[in-house]
Amino acid sequence: MGFSFQSQSCCSRTRARVGVFHTPHGIMETPRFMPVGTVGTVKGVTPAQLKAAGAQTILANTYHLHLQPGEAIIEAAGGLHRFMGWNSPILTDSGGFQVFSLSELRQITDAGVTFRSPRDGRIIDFTPERSIAIQNALGADIIMAFDECPPYPATEEEVIVATERTYRWLERCIKAHQRPQEQALFGIVQGGVYPELRIAAAKSLAEFDLPGYAIGGVSVGEPPELINNIVRATAPYLPQDKPRYLMGVGTYREMAQAIAAGVDMFDCVIPTRLGRHGTALVRGERWNLKNARFREDFQPLDESCTCYACQHFTRAYLNHLVRSREMLGYILLSLHNITELIRFTVEIRAAILGDRFVSEFGHWLETASC
Repeated sequence: MGFSFQSQSCCSRTRARVGVFHTPHGIMETPRFMPVGTVGTVKGVTPAQLKAAGAQTILANTYHLHLQPGEAIIEAAGGLHRFMGWNSPILTDSGGFQVFSLSELRQITDAGVTFRSPRDGRIIDFTPERSIAIQNALGADIIMAFDECPPYPATEEEVIVATERTYRWLERCIKAHQRPQEQALFGIVQGGVYPELRIAAAKSLAEFDLPGYAIGGVSVGEPPELINNIVRATAPYLPQDKPRYLMGVGTYREMAQAIAAGVDMFDCVIPTRLGRHGTALVRGERWNLKNARFREDFQPLDESCTCYACQHFTRAYLNHLVRSREMLGYILLSLHNITELIRFTVEIRAAILGDRFVSEFGHWLETASC
């Protein structure tokens, strides 16, 4: 039981690093992309397929699992790992971002957030204590502190209020956490697009000596260059001996830039969302498989990819499935996209180990949008 993070190697020209995070359900080799399974399932992809894709850790969401089926049912089933048939590490988000996105259905106070369930209309009180209690019942290896995620754009005063409240809520989350040997509680750095607020928040959260830290409140509408600025300003002030997690980010360029700043973990719904819309991620590009150019293209989607879709089917077949709106097409593209983003971070890991990160991935470190 328990958690540890071991840094194995560093890039000589950036802050990029390679590490291993140990959890009760196995290790995560970093840097690593983590697929998102919001309601206890990565859409359209089985646990066995996720393993074959190289997934080591997957995410689930506290807010959504609380609404359906409820943490009591999951706890009675033996916890989230048994419930969803995944015996490797799981991370649960606190539900904070989802609650705060209900802008017209919720009310924020220092006590917590009161909101009306979009599922059945009932009034629900979400406090730091309740978020942690739900996550304790779910049993994920990594659980997130309940935080206030200010929108973009927001005034500096609004961001200060949210950042200070996030700090106070973290104190309450730590006190409420009942399973610290089995579940690693990560604190979340807020601060909007204001570097000085981010740095101050990172320093104050680091004093809690938590098992890991996240950079939150990014990818909420701000342009990519601001995300890069936020990460570069924040990451150096988070503890060197703990994993750093950039929440909600999963494009090639944003991950590469964050890795260069010293970030270890990433998650995003982008691979399955694109897959459900007929789009494939192929070596840094986005391909719309509906396009007529693929109708008679009998090559694999990506000859270098080891995923089931690329090993067994052609671009023409995928084009046919997507044009026919067949479920299999969306499943195969989602599986490929997950494999591709995991492979991207695995290849970066190998490049850092060989001190080739800048030479092989330097084009992603430029500020142009992807």
